[in-house]
Amino acid sequence: MEIMLMGLDYGSVTVGVALSDTLLVNAWPKEIIRRDRESKLRHTLSRIEELARENAVTQIVVGLPLNMDGTEGERALAARDFAEKVRKRTGLPVVLTDERLTTVEADEVMDRMGIKDRSGRKERVDAIAACLILQDYMNAHRQELSQAAGPADQQKQQQERQ
Repeated sequence: MEIMLMGLDYGSVTVGVALSDTLLVNAWPKEIIRRDRESKLRHTLSRIEELARENAVTQIVVGLPLNMDGTEGERALAARDFAEKVRKRTGLPVVLTDERLTTVEADEVMDRMGIKDRSGRKERVDAIAACLILQDYMNAHRQELSQAAGPADQQKQQQERQ
């Protein structure tokens, strides 16, 4: 079974979206979905469902913004609620993963890329954060993702890497 993952960075007015490659080695920023208010999720959920269908996504990874001490605050609860809405809308498995410091890391990535202007950074930060969330998840779960892919896909992945 071929596995395709989508990563989401849920924010109060934006959701960053990233997709895995078919080998589950790399994550790539896809887009940023915007909304007027946090409570207006209909368009956001519709777009996530559309992207999942277009890209044959089999699982969705949502960043869980834990406090630095590992506890859950208001934003983590909002992310959990959002993840449940995504699961209901798409019918796909949704997992939550610790996203602490991904926005800081996304800023560092943009520094390395030479993106200096504030509007350019703001436009990209959520999609890059989604990419980092997804990449971290794939790195941490590489063995179980490989096993879930099955023997035929494992052979295909090995051949494509050579």
